[in-house]
Amino acid sequence: MSHHHATGVSRRTVAKAAAAVGLTGLLGARTATAHAATRLGPRTLDVSVASPALGRSAPVRLILPSGFDTQTSRTYPVLYLLHGAHDDYTSWTRETDIEAFTEGRDLIVAMPDAGPTGIPSAWRGGPDYETFQLTEVPALLAREYRASGVRAVAGVSTGGYGAMAHTARHPGKFAAAASYSGILDTTAPGVPPLVDAIVARENLSPRSLWGSPLLNLLTWRDFNPRARAEGLRGTPLYVSSGSGIVGGTGDWLPEALESALWLSAHAFTDTLALLRVPVTTHYYAGGGHSWAYWKGEFSASWPMLARALGVPE
Repeated sequence: MSHHHATGVSRRTVAKAAAAVGLTGLLGARTATAHAATRLGPRTLDVSVASPALGRSAPVRLILPSGFDTQTSRTYPVLYLLHGAHDDYTSWTRETDIEAFTEGRDLIVAMPDAGPTGIPSAWRGGPDYETFQLTEVPALLAREYRASGVRAVAGVSTGGYGAMAHTARHPGKFAAAASYSGILDTTAPGVPPLVDAIVARENLSPRSLWGSPLLNLLTWRDFNPRARAEGLRGTPLYVSSGSGIVGGTGDWLPEALESALWLSAHAFTDTLALLRVPVTTHYYAGGGHSWAYWKGEFSASWPMLARALGVPE
């Protein structure tokens, strides 16, 4: 094979090979992250992101659009899906049909890691999951996966906290935000001990998150979606929560957790009402802190998310 002929095919061959493994950055800037992608299916891959904010590499699972490999000049909006406590970045693909659901809808789905507690915040005692999810992952997606600047975010449990906290603390970053059974007022009665318990369950010091709820009240307020509610003005919002205990699944722990968050969710949406910040709410009797409820809530909020992303409902 002549040198000229080899050069003639190599770029195309390499481009196809790069697309096949999702390494679209291969022909451009060579970054460490570009080589750490694992294909799991036709559109789904896990990417390891070298994160200065976390001091380690952390995963993000991506679902790429159906035409990603063929429409190589196109950019895509991104739906961020955040996981809950004591779970991980694989939960949305494990518990829902999000891969099939987004087929043909021309968007990227990004499911970033939030650590074992699932609280995607800047921790006082270490990792900064807020920067990881809001700066490092979007930069990677823009650089290597043709992400546009249009983003929406949704999350369950502590991920629901993350969806509202991120959006309130960084106005304009997301075009829509949805929370399913989220922790939306972190300083509401009974909630700080609940947050401490989530952290302690992963053998971490509760004070390593935001410090003491009393001595470091300003930090707790700074990361509290309710206290930052003014920052949500102008963003389409969806909030759902169950009353727990009464009715529901018969599994007392998820129901107790759901009831513990009921008042804090109401305090959050009541504050939005006082500020005249529109929000779509779905409060339902009973219900547990579980995917059995969250799947339906995601479907209910989808039209709002789709409009914000500019994709078909």
